[in-house]
Amino acid sequence: MIPLLVRTLNTLSKYALAATIGAGLVSSEGAAQQVTPTPGSAKAIFGAVTLPTQGPPLSIGFYAKGCLSGAVALPADGPTWQAMRLSRNRRWGRPEMIALIERLSRDAAKYDGWPGLLVGDISQPRGGPMFNGHASHQIGLDADVWLTPMPARTLTTAERESLPFTTMLEKNKFLTVDDKVWTTSRARLLMRAASYPEVERIFVNPAIKKKMCETWTGDRANLGKLRPEYGHDSHFHIRLRCPTGSAGCKPQPPVAAGDGCDKPLAWWFTPEPWAKPKPGAKPPAKPREVMVSDLPKACQTVLDASPVASAAVATFGAKAAAGPAATSAIPVSSAGTGSTPPDSIPQQ
Repeated sequence: MIPLLVRTLNTLSKYALAATIGAGLVSSEGAAQQVTPTPGSAKAIFGAVTLPTQGPPLSIGFYAKGCLSGAVALPADGPTWQAMRLSRNRRWGRPEMIALIERLSRDAAKYDGWPGLLVGDISQPRGGPMFNGHASHQIGLDADVWLTPMPARTLTTAERESLPFTTMLEKNKFLTVDDKVWTTSRARLLMRAASYPEVERIFVNPAIKKKMCETWTGDRANLGKLRPEYGHDSHFHIRLRCPTGSAGCKPQPPVAAGDGCDKPLAWWFTPEPWAKPKPGAKPPAKPREVMVSDLPKACQTVLDASPVASAAVATFGAKAAAGPAATSAIPVSSAGTGSTPPDSIPQQ
């Protein structure tokens, strides 16, 4: 695989793509600014909800087309994690997702030389499409973790909003990890996350995947879970498989066998993924705004359900507030209609 990538990179040099593409890939997460969605759209409606529903957790639909009932929040601070960009109100997820983040933070600090996690977006209080930055993260089973280590002090609210991302890529070079920034502790963190059975995929920049393929000398059994994807140069994206018994959750096709260091990775180092439209080509039609009616039918019921009393009582680890369970009002059977989307759906 490595000789093939070397030959491909030499070819790309002839195309002089390094400067133009490389610059566009650096700190791509920094481009995601909060925007105002179209009134009445699913993004506007789900983005305006501030609290989750009562009742047990339900993931309804697919990662990029669904919603979430019974979410819990990651505590803003823990001994080995801190939640970032708190104003977005996106630190909600299924209990399995929040527990996994906390476990990863503890294990990485204990075994991998990683002082703690800076946690980015998980999901909104009731999941659903977000204002910006992601096509997925809609059912409480996706989470972003920064590749910046947690500092030894508690960040202020202002610092959590403004702390810049740190790209792992060299500027003005095509898909090249910066060895002045990259560390073995980051590699161990990624493989620690991939080691948990409930983790199905971890999205990383293609250059990071290539780096792992070239340098990881430990057990490679879970290396195939690291999936190359656009962006992801300053954070990695954890995706959990649908939990057992979660009837309304639509699974993604399983990851192919192997370490993923072969032709699918080499494709990212060809001109094809980065090709510009041909001169005179008709621009693609702007996609129609997603409406609540485009989501599984049960998502309207999720929006209509009663909220918990406060964010505090729905924070992971807090005692559940007394109140009627809302599960019976959400018909899970109506959530599982339609075909399973392809693996190539946008993952951000």
